[in-house]
Amino acid sequence: MGHSHSHHHHSTGSNLKLAFFINLVFTILEIFGGIWINSVAILSDAIHDLGDSVSLGLAWYLDKKSKKSANEQFSFGYIRFSLLGALINAVILIIGSFFVISEAINRLISPEVSDAKGMILFALLGVAVNGYAAWKVSTGSTQNEKVVSWHLLEDVLGWAAVLIAGIILYFKYIPWLDPALSLGISLFILWNVFKNLKETLYIFLQAVPAELSLEEIKMKICQIPQVESIHHTHLWSLEGAHHVFTTHVRIKEVQSLKDVLEAKAAIKEVLKSYPFSHYTVEVELQEERCELTEPHQH
Repeated sequence: MGHSHSHHHHSTGSNLKLAFFINLVFTILEIFGGIWINSVAILSDAIHDLGDSVSLGLAWYLDKKSKKSANEQFSFGYIRFSLLGALINAVILIIGSFFVISEAINRLISPEVSDAKGMILFALLGVAVNGYAAWKVSTGSTQNEKVVSWHLLEDVLGWAAVLIAGIILYFKYIPWLDPALSLGISLFILWNVFKNLKETLYIFLQAVPAELSLEEIKMKICQIPQVESIHHTHLWSLEGAHHVFTTHVRIKEVQSLKDVLEAKAAIKEVLKSYPFSHYTVEVELQEERCELTEPHQH
């Protein structure tokens, strides 16, 4: 193919934009197609693809948005907007999956015939479209693109399952196969969505990032000779990759400003070994009283 190298010239945004439009058009086609050929397996994949379309759209929009610098309203910048995107996407997928599950259960109770030829044609199209979109996005370097690429590869596997089911149905009449496959796809989607939702809510609620130990950081700071104690120590993440740390440190044995600077330099040396995009250290002298109460002093 004469244009096989063209993806090198695409920016992050244009890869995501292309994948978004491909996915959206295909999702609309899929919803009508699933109803037309009477297949809940295709409808359940359509719900999955709708979620992916929202993911891609938000990823593309947030890719542009996150490049905006901090301002009066958003002093940390726009990085955290990606969390909002993840939440919206999770809600859409959960609602869609429950709708498809109830439809599939009804079909298991009273089976209906699906158009096997239609399933095979849609599945071939599904593998091709999602495969192409996954390949386009996988050439990108950002975390956003990598996550979206895995999403699309999942879709390719889902369509491969629909293709196998379509081929079996073409040769053998098994009315429960289509709704059973639909249930399998929907439950797999839900399992992944709840896993991602738990992580997203964890970050939203400003929990300490799982890969970091707050106690370990406190201990390292307290081992510095000039440090008497630390309090009001907080650690959270903006969106899973950019972490923020703040603490109040009470120092002792201060004879001059040089001692204060040395203590601050030692504290910052500890913090530099961690992946913080922002940290704040409030240094307090022994004779100072912390304006904020100190119930958690260590």
